[in-house]
Amino acid sequence: MIDKTKIVGASLVALAIALTAGAAMADRGDRVGGMVDQMGEMGGAFDFAAMDADGDGKVTQAEIDAFRAAQTAAIDTDGDGLLSAEEIAAMHIRAATKRANDRAARMIERLDTDGDGKLSAAEMMARPMPARMFERLDADNDGAITEAEIAATKERMGERRGGRHGDQHRGPHGPRGNN
Repeated sequence: MIDKTKIVGASLVALAIALTAGAAMADRGDRVGGMVDQMGEMGGAFDFAAMDADGDGKVTQAEIDAFRAAQTAAIDTDGDGLLSAEEIAAMHIRAATKRANDRAARMIERLDTDGDGKLSAAEMMARPMPARMFERLDADNDGAITEAEIAATKERMGERRGGRHGDQHRGPHGPRGNN
């Protein structure tokens, strides 16, 4: 039979470590997005400084476990100790929203020539990319782009990338499942 005192004691130790890791995460800002790695799976990148809860320059398995437990607790909005599909989706939505907001801010910073904090159609068109992209797609230079020209461009791009163009789950190490 399992000794309940040992289970309660171990749970309290794990909770204390998780709270310490949570405090370290709070010092570094919102880490919920850190749960999402490059392919959108739970696990995230190894954030040494956030995981080194005691600041000793070493990360133990207990610190990693506590860090992950704290991240999971941050996602567990109803506090039931389990992650529902809705809670996981909300985590992904928060991370995607943050990335989109950051990207939009960088875009405005780069392209806002009049400094009003917004992009006009003229500022958007001032970028060299739309004209170059149109020229690249209009293979026969007739001033119009056909579906065939777009398909041919996609095919050329796929050939240059080793046939991987359009693979929705391609990461830094190739398509998922082929690593």
